[in-house]
Amino acid sequence: MHVSQTNGTSDRTARIPAPRSPSRDAAEAALVEHYPALVRLAHLILPPALGRHRRVLAAHALVQRSLARRGGPHAGGRGVGVGVGVGVGGEDSAHDWLRERVVRGALRPPLTVALGVALPRALGLRVFPRAGGTDELALDRALAAADPATRAALALTALEGLAPASVVALLHAVGVADPERAVSSAERLGVSCGPGTAGLLRGPEFDPCTVHLRPTDLLGRRRRVRFAALAGVLVLLGGSGVVALDGSPASTPRPVVSAAPAGVVPVRVPAERWADTSRVDFTAWPARGDRADDQGLLRRAVAAWTTGSPRTAEPEPRTAGSEPRTAGSERRTPGSEPPSLLYAGDVDGARVVLLHTGRSLVRYTEPGAGHARPTLVETRADDSDVTTAAAVVLTRAGGRTRYLLAPWIAEAGVRDLRDPRTAARPLRVSADGAADPVSDAAPQTAGSGGCAGLTALQLRSSTRIVEDHAFLLVDLGGLSPVHLTWTPLPVPGDPARSPREAAGPLGLAAWSHAACSLPLLRDSGVRAVNRWEFAAQTLPERAGRALWICSRADTWEGRGRVDVTLELPGGTVPVTTVRDTAACGRFGQDVLAGTLWSAPHGTRYLLAAGSRRIVGVSADGAVRAGARGRVLAVRAGTSAPFRLSGRLPDGSSLPGWTTRTVEGGG
Repeated sequence: MHVSQTNGTSDRTARIPAPRSPSRDAAEAALVEHYPALVRLAHLILPPALGRHRRVLAAHALVQRSLARRGGPHAGGRGVGVGVGVGVGGEDSAHDWLRERVVRGALRPPLTVALGVALPRALGLRVFPRAGGTDELALDRALAAADPATRAALALTALEGLAPASVVALLHAVGVADPERAVSSAERLGVSCGPGTAGLLRGPEFDPCTVHLRPTDLLGRRRRVRFAALAGVLVLLGGSGVVALDGSPASTPRPVVSAAPAGVVPVRVPAERWADTSRVDFTAWPARGDRADDQGLLRRAVAAWTTGSPRTAEPEPRTAGSEPRTAGSERRTPGSEPPSLLYAGDVDGARVVLLHTGRSLVRYTEPGAGHARPTLVETRADDSDVTTAAAVVLTRAGGRTRYLLAPWIAEAGVRDLRDPRTAARPLRVSADGAADPVSDAAPQTAGSGGCAGLTALQLRSSTRIVEDHAFLLVDLGGLSPVHLTWTPLPVPGDPARSPREAAGPLGLAAWSHAACSLPLLRDSGVRAVNRWEFAAQTLPERAGRALWICSRADTWEGRGRVDVTLELPGGTVPVTTVRDTAACGRFGQDVLAGTLWSAPHGTRYLLAAGSRRIVGVSADGAVRAGARGRVLAVRAGTSAPFRLSGRLPDGSSLPGWTTRTVEGGG
C-alpha cells in the first residue's frame, strides 16, 4: 500500500491499487462469512430517516443484492472499485470488494430501497435492533445528526478497523466528494461520544441481525382492512363517488380540521412513530385526547396561535409559580410548517389543546362556562429529547399539577427529592396519557432542615426505544418539567465522566442535598439541571470532608446559569452564581472556586478546589499561597478580597471564582 499526494491541491486522497475482482465462488463464500458485519456496516450508514424497521430491512437488502450480476464479479476480470485490504485475490479481496459495494449502496440507496420497494418482507411485523441504554441512545442521536459520509467513515474505522488512509481511499472510490473531511468529522464524532464508541457500535443495540419483533398498528390495520373491503364492494357495485373514511395509512399525516383561519391546519403524527424514529421528542407525539376530533375547538386553538388575537387568547397575569406566557411571540409566517396536534381534551373542567410548532410548545385553554377568557401559553421546545419531551403540564390548580406523559413512558411514579430512601409512589395514567394530579410540594421530611419536600416525577422509557432508562423530572413552572441529572466525582486516571440519570440510589442521594436550591430556578425557562461533583476536599482540623458542587441549569434559549456550592458536614453553603456562561458544561469543563471558611474552633481558612485537569492552585491578594494538585487549604488572617488562579497541563492559567465567608463549619 502506498499513499500519494496530489500537489497543488488541498485534497489529498490515498491511492491503493485495485485488487483483482474475486471469482463468484470466492465472493459468495465471503458474503456468507462476513454477512453480519456487512449488514451492520450498511445499517450504520443508511439514513435514519428511513425509520428503524425499514432501515433494518434495507441493510439486509443492500448486502443480499451486492452480488447482483450488474457490475458483479467475473473470474479473471478487474474489480469495479478500489480494494483496501491486503489480499489481491481470495477471501480478503472478496471481502474488500463486497465492502465497497455495500458502502456505495448505503451512501446512495437505490430508489427501490428508499421507497421501501424490493425489501425483505415482514408482513404484519415491525423489526428493530434491541434497545440500549442512555449511552447508546445518545450515540444514535449523534449518528442521526451526522452526514452519511461521516457515518461511513466512523463505521469503517470503528467496525472494520481500517486505517484513516484506507478509509479515505474507499470513500474516494465510492464517490464521496471530500473523504478527508468525512474522516476528520468521524474522528471528532468519536471523541465527542466518548472512548467507548467502538464498543457501543459493536453491541447488540446496533446489530440489525439480532432484532425484536412487534406487530404493526393493529387498530390501523383493522381500519385499512375495512376500508379495502368497502372499496372493493364499491368497485363491484360500479360506484363512481368518492368516499372519505378514517382509514388512511398510518404513515400519512392527515389534517384534524377541514379548514382553519390563515390557512393553518394541525396535522397528526402516526400513532407508532415514536417507536420507529431516531428523533424521540415532541415531533414523535401522536394526537390524543377525547376532543382530538372537535373541529370547533381546534379551529379556535389554531386561530389563537396564528393571530395571537387578544379576543381569542388572553395571557394570564404573571404570578409566582406560573409558567412564562408569551402569547403571540411566534406567529406563523408564509411557507412555515403547520403545527402538529399533541392533545385536545377536557381536563379538570377546562378544554385544553396542546400544539407543537417545531420551535415551540403551545397550550390553549378554554375554562368552563362563567370563568375567565381563553389563555394561550407558548414556550420554546426546539431542543427537546426523550427526557425533556417526556411530560407536559396540562393544568395547575390548588397546589396540584396534572401532566400529560409522552407515549414512550412505560412507568410513572412520584417521589420526594428530600427523601431518597423512600420508594417512588406509582402514578396512575389514563389511556390517553393524562396522569392523576400531583402535589407540587411533598410533606416536610425529618432532617430536611426547614426545606419543604419537593415532588419529582420518576419515569421509565419503554423498552421499545431504550432499555433500563429511568429519569427524574421536576416542575419549576414551565410547560415542560425540568430534567435532573448528576455527574459524580472524577476517578483519578479515568476519562472525564458524563452526566448520568439521577434515578438510581447514588443520584437520588446526591440530589437530596440540593433539592432546596431548585425552587430558586422557578419561572426562568430552565430545560435541564446537572449537579456536578467536581472536587472533594478534606477539611482542616479534622472537621470532615467537603464536596464542591457546580449545578448547571440550561435554558431552552441556550443560556446557562451556574451555582457553585460547598457541601460541608453541617450543611450546604452557596459559594457563587454565574449567569450566561458555558462553565460546568460540555464546553466549559475546567472550573476553579474558593471561599473563606471558619473552622469549628474559629480559625479562618481559605478553601479552594478545581476540576480534574487543574494541576496547581495559587492565591494572591489578601492571601498568598500555592499548592500542587487540585485543592488548596491555607490559613487566612483576614477576610479581605483575594484572587485565585489554576494551572492547566498545557501551562495556561484559569482564573477562579471567589465569594463570601463561610462561618462555623457550615
